[in-house]
Order: sequence, then C-alpha cells, then structure tokens
Amino acid sequence: MDVAANCSLRVKRPLLDPRFEGYKLSLEPLPCYQLELDAAVAEVKLRDDQYTLEHMHAFGMYNYLHCDSWYPDSVYYIDNLGRIMNLTVMLDTALGKPREVFRLPTDLTACDNRLCASIHFTSSTWVALSDGTGRLYLIGTGERGNSASEKWEIMFNEELGNPFIIIHSISLLKDEEHSIATLLLRIEKEELDMKGSGFYVSLEWITISKKSKDNKKYEITKRDILRGKSVPHYAAFEPDGNGLMIVSYKSFTFVQLGQDLEESQDENMSEKIKAPLYYWQQTEDDLTVTIQLPEDSTKEDIQVQFLPDHVNIVLKGQRFLEGNLYSSIDHESSTWIIKENNSLEICLIKKNEGLTWPELVVGDKQGEFIRDSAQYAAIAERLMHLTSEELVNLGSNQYLFSVIVDPKEMPCFCLRHDVDALLWQPHSGTQDDMWEHIATFNALGYVQASKRDKKFFACAPNYSYAALCECLRRVFIYRQPTPMSTVLYNRKEGRQVGQVAKQQVASLETNDPILGFQATNERLFVLTTKNLFLIKVNTEN
Repeated sequence: MDVAANCSLRVKRPLLDPRFEGYKLSLEPLPCYQLELDAAVAEVKLRDDQYTLEHMHAFGMYNYLHCDSWYPDSVYYIDNLGRIMNLTVMLDTALGKPREVFRLPTDLTACDNRLCASIHFTSSTWVALSDGTGRLYLIGTGERGNSASEKWEIMFNEELGNPFIIIHSISLLKDEEHSIATLLLRIEKEELDMKGSGFYVSLEWITISKKSKDNKKYEITKRDILRGKSVPHYAAFEPDGNGLMIVSYKSFTFVQLGQDLEESQDENMSEKIKAPLYYWQQTEDDLTVTIQLPEDSTKEDIQVQFLPDHVNIVLKGQRFLEGNLYSSIDHESSTWIIKENNSLEICLIKKNEGLTWPELVVGDKQGEFIRDSAQYAAIAERLMHLTSEELVNLGSNQYLFSVIVDPKEMPCFCLRHDVDALLWQPHSGTQDDMWEHIATFNALGYVQASKRDKKFFACAPNYSYAALCECLRRVFIYRQPTPMSTVLYNRKEGRQVGQVAKQQVASLETNDPILGFQATNERLFVLTTKNLFLIKVNTEN
C-alpha cells in the first residue's frame, strides 16, 4: 500500500452540467419479461442474534443476484437446492429457462447458523464461492461464454471457520505461480466489548496459490485479518494484488499482518483480536484515556500516579498500565475521574502543545487509538512515516453504489456530491490520480434521497442510465440527457432546450420482495423469491 497522505477527489468540471433542469417523467412503456424459477432463491433471513445495523447492512440487504462482468447480460443466483443457476440473454423474445451450472456438495439447510451463499467472478475462467457455512470453494469454470469449454470444477475446497460472505476476489499470475486472493467478511461477537454493539467486523484476506505448473494442488499461503466497527460500503483488491481499497464509515486496521501459515498459531491470532485494554484519543493540548473498570470498583480500588514522563495505574492492587509516556506531560494539571458508565477517564495535559503522539505508552500495544473524523486529514499527514495505510476523509459525500465498468480494473464507486451523483474509477499505483471522475448522474444524489423505500442502486457500465428499486415491485430508471427530436423551450428563460433526461418507472407483477438487482448496458435484472424479471432499458445499436 502507499504511505498515508492527504488526498482529495478531483472533480472534472466538463462532466458537470450546472444548467441541468431535472428529469422528465416518461410514460413510454418498457418491455418486461418474467421467468418463473424452478426452485426458490436460497434466501437466509436474519436470526434473533443478528440484530445490529451492521448485520442488516451485510446480510439483511444482501444482493442475491450476481452479474458476470466478464460476460455481459449473464446473471447467476443460488437456489434452495444448492444449485448455481445461470441465465444468459441473447434475445429477449426467446428466453430460455435458467440452467444449472454447478451444485454445492453440501446440504445448505443442515447448518443452523449459516449465512447466505455468496459468489464472486474472479476472472473469465475462475469463480470464488461460499456455501454460507464457513467453507470456501475456488472453481475453475473454463471459458464461461463458450458452452463447449465451460465446465465448473472444484480446484480448492476448505473449511475456514465461522460463516462468511465473499466481498471480492482477483486472479494473479506472477513468475508462473498462479494465486487467487479472496476477501471474506464476518461479523464476530466481541465478548469483552466495553462500548458499542458488542460485535466487530472482520475482513480476512486469503491468498491461495499453486506453486508450479507441475503441482495441481492449490493451498492457502497467506492470511491477513483486518478489523473494524462498521461493514464497509466498498472493499476491493488492487489489480496487482498488492493493496486493498476500503470505503467505510469507520476505519479498519490489520490485526494479523502477512503471517506465514506454516508458522502461525491459533492462540497467537486470538490474542491479537482481543478487545483493547484501554482507548485513547488526543487533541492539540491533551490526551484522554478511557478504561472500563471491573464491576463494583470504587475510588479506593484505583491508584493513578502521574510523573512528567511516566504513568502508573493500579486497579484493585494489580498493575494495570505502567511505562514511559511518548512525550512529557504537565503532571500537576493532569486529572482522573470515574464516569457514570463505570469507566475511568484520565486526562493528560501535553507539555509540548500541538505534538501528535503516535503511541501513549512507549512500546505498549494494548490500547486502541480513536480518531475523530475531523482529525483524519491532519493525522494522516503527520503520521506519514509511521503507517503504510492510505487514509482519506470523504466528508459528507454519501456513498451510493458500486459498479464494474472494466472487470480488469477495481470496481467504480458512486458518491453523492451536492445534488449530483459522481462515479469514480480507482487506479492503483498512481498517487496523484488515485480516483478518476469518469461520469456524472445529474441531480441523482438529490432524487435518490427522496426514495425512502429504496433497496438496491445500480447503473449501466456505460453510464447510459442509473436505476434503483424499492423493496417491493417498483423500479425507477434515470437516463442520461439525450438530444430532442422535437423543438422544446424553457418557459422561464425562453431558450431552446437541446437535451432532456428521462425518468421511467416499471412496476413488477409480483408481491414477493425484491432479493436481487443488476444493471447491464441493455437490461435490468430483478430477482424475487420465485421469479426473475428482465426489463429492456436500451435497444442494441
């Protein structure tokens, strides 16, 4: 990864339209085709113990329809018989039934705490698959667009612990060694959590390799774990496999870096993901340390000693934290207090005002530093020599959705900028132009905010339209401005309008909830429990 820096998203002014007048509702009907499924979609509803907002984001709003970006207009879903079903559209008026391309070897219903099965199209010939029980499959598919060479075959199959969903995967070939990197997401219970929901989000970066052409066996060669407090909006590997880009409300940190699996130990890993012993944050003038106290603690159980460059904290006769501070403090002005939530709050006054401390106690790794969002840019700039992570504050730019424009590149992500929605293409290895503004959906940031029941958001890879669906029935389509075939004038300004952007609404003939939603250049695919709908949006050139 690149070193930390204060980066910005550079908007391309020619892609903005300050005179955009809004979307005109079009009553022109859209061709809609409906296919009945042989078996229901393998939907997994949230359990009683999955009650947090993060569970809802990750699993409750999961998109059960998967688009193969390597082969346009080819979509997949997994049914409750454990079958991966594919529909590839050649001609809308001659649709065939979805066909089975692979069947999971395990019975999905046998696992009580399973998650939804997930799939990611790694390359034109590889697929990463999770059955939702904690087992990862890597499947060689052959050329999926060619029925003669397409054959789905398991090349790797291993149990990896607690259930997970697959976020992203890439295929890499270096020095004749083929490897596949997969990113897995779990929401884990944190028994010692002193604040928040009691859960944390785990991202596991697993590299699976075949050492040589002669060796046909794929094995796990590396496992890295990142940990955070929110489900990421977006997470994707850089195409060279050397970095990972995450868009998230809260930051992620590595808790296990580059560990060689042959030398790893489970207890070492469990120690690294334990809850922090204390939390600390800082301003220009002071530092605040928060420690959750054992139950029934009193003031007499606590001893705090401040020295100019040393601190010693004793709880109930046991040494809790002792050591040299990173820099000097005004020990006579520093204080401590027991808060109402049974926590000890210590305030240390900095002797050197304005100095940023990279650590509290020299050499101590038991605490967790909490960054205030307003400090992101300043801290990132000051700690350039201390970290290998890129930290960028998106501010108030709301994340909307992601789309794969080029499957060989990282997925693009769309952010709200004022009233518009701007599409950004990430580039790896280009510090000055890490995110390229490639398209604008005029006023879409404002329009989507009024859709209270929206569930999924998408756009065509060629940016010709954006679309969103509600939880039930309705789909809204927002087209890019196109030239008018007739003369139209703006009544307020009296000028001729050259282009008009259309809004269209499609209503599905079903009362089943929408479980999946995908957009291609020509079609929208909408998946419900028992049906797959195709909405023809654009006509072929």
